[in-house]
Amino acid sequence: MHSSFLTKAYYQPRGIGQEQLTLFAKKTSPYCSTADGGGVKWSVSHHHLHCPSVCFLFFLMTVVAPWQQHIPKSMITTLHPMLNVAIKAARAAGAIINRAALDVESVRISQKQVNDFVTEVDQASEQVIIETLLTAYPDHGILAEESGTTHGNPNSDHVWCIDPLDGTTNFIHGFPFYCVSIALISYGKIEQAVIYDPTRNDLFTATKGRGAFVNDRRLRVSKRIRLNECLVSTGFPFRPGDDFASYLQMMAEVMPRTAGIRRPGAAALDLAYVAAGYTDAFFETGLHPWDMAAGALLVTEAGGLVGNFTGESKFLEHRECLAGNPKVYAQLVPLLQKFSKFASTAEKTSVRPSVLTLHSDKDNNPAA
Repeated sequence: MHSSFLTKAYYQPRGIGQEQLTLFAKKTSPYCSTADGGGVKWSVSHHHLHCPSVCFLFFLMTVVAPWQQHIPKSMITTLHPMLNVAIKAARAAGAIINRAALDVESVRISQKQVNDFVTEVDQASEQVIIETLLTAYPDHGILAEESGTTHGNPNSDHVWCIDPLDGTTNFIHGFPFYCVSIALISYGKIEQAVIYDPTRNDLFTATKGRGAFVNDRRLRVSKRIRLNECLVSTGFPFRPGDDFASYLQMMAEVMPRTAGIRRPGAAALDLAYVAAGYTDAFFETGLHPWDMAAGALLVTEAGGLVGNFTGESKFLEHRECLAGNPKVYAQLVPLLQKFSKFASTAEKTSVRPSVLTLHSDKDNNPAA
């Protein structure tokens, strides 16, 4: 007893087209021929299915090929080679962090300055990232939180910006909100980004012009347009010399106008959450490029905007960051721009000199 069936190959994104698969089938099996209109026509009896090669081709042509046409193209697009290397480095660092998290009490901790800690985990994580990146791209430069620019080519146009453990204080206390952040800056532009959350095994990735993803799911910023419905994340100042009074005034401007403020404690992951739509915006001052670079690309590739408090694009150099979906971003710039180091003199003079003055004015004018 014979049966015939027709299958068509579908796998153009990875270069296996109809002609290649048809040719492969005809060379490896005597039971198929080219059908009218393309495809492969099979004529087999039940005893032929005992042959391993026939069984494999039967499965390939009737199950795998038709099923692939239902896969989103975002899942079968080939990753950029540099992004693949960054992912490898981030996962290696995440493995070190997860092992150390099993016994945080035994981790050696030192203090860079008051309230600013570094652990042996930061250093080991950074080392494995740098080794992985420079093994693949020995001519590239490195800008890392712990070692600065001591590794790699300092004159390269391609610089890897690395935070080996963003949220070190959280990690030390067992608070599960920290990540590995890696970005590639080429000719001054952020081209590749990886943020890896080892506690949740969430891998956020982006390539400029190709979109942002978390675990193969496409990311989009939130669609909220009313600030009073938005959840906004931020970071509080914690170093000596930080302007606490000014930051409290910022909070007084933003907090009453939103649905809530969150301070998780890892700027890179905060930005990834804006890209994912988990929060609607993020703002913070006193940041370094390794805190912002990867997350910024995630946000822009997810349809959001990133800049400093005045809305300018040179946020990496300015050490202040505002990010959000376009509608919310546009509403936050007028609230925060007077607190920017790069605000005009008129805008800066509008900032009241102290929180006490702010409270006094509100008492006298409840509608303010």
